[in-house]
Amino acid sequence: MIIFDCNGVLVDSEAIAATVASQEFARIGLSVPPALVVRFFAGRKPADMLADIEAATRKRLPPGFGTQLGQSVLDRLRSEVRATAHIQHALAWLRGSKCVASSSPLDRVRASLEATDLLRFFEPRIFSASQVARGKPAPDLFLHAARQMKVAPADCIVVEDSPAGVTAAHAAGMAPIGFIGGSHAADNLAPLLVDAGARTVISDMRSLKSAVMSLRGW
Repeated sequence: MIIFDCNGVLVDSEAIAATVASQEFARIGLSVPPALVVRFFAGRKPADMLADIEAATRKRLPPGFGTQLGQSVLDRLRSEVRATAHIQHALAWLRGSKCVASSSPLDRVRASLEATDLLRFFEPRIFSASQVARGKPAPDLFLHAARQMKVAPADCIVVEDSPAGVTAAHAAGMAPIGFIGGSHAADNLAPLLVDAGARTVISDMRSLKSAVMSLRGW
C-alpha cells in the first residue's frame, strides 16, 4: 500500500498555509515569518503548532484563534491550491491500494483534494491526525491508516515531504519516500529527509514509479 501525505505532496499547499498563518499571527501582534512556519511546523498538527507558539512566547493565544486560522487557511486553499505537478499521472499508475494520511483536519484535506480533482483517487480512504492521540512525528497516524486499510506496516510505502512525516513513517516500520518538489522546499530539505529515515528522495512525481518499484524489489 502507498500512503500519501497531502500538503506538499499531493497538493502544493504548504506555502499558502504558512503565509496565512504568518498573517494571522501578525494580526494578534506576533511576528512569525512564513519561512519559520514551514521550517518548524510543516507536517505537524495545527494544534501542536499553536501549543508550541504559546510555549515559545509565554502568551495565551486569543480565544477562537485556532478556529479562525483554520477557516482562513481553508478559504485560501479552496481558491488558490494547485495539484502537485504530474501527481495525477503518478496516481493513475499506482493501481494497488492507496490512501491519504495528513496532519490537517479532514475538512481541509477534502477541500484541497476536491479543488485539485484528486479526491476521486482516494475517497473514502482519507485519514487525519485528528483521529489519533499523537500527531507526526509520532507514528500513530500511519499505524491507524494501516489498521483501517488492513495492511501490515511493513507492507506500506509512505510519500512525505517533511522531516516530521518521514520520522513518523520510519517509526511506524514503513518505508518512507521523501519528496522535495513542493514550492516551499528549502535547499537543505533532501538531507533532512534522509536523516529522518527516508529510503530515497525524489523531486518530481514522474520519478515516483521507479522509486516505488525499487523499494518493492521489482
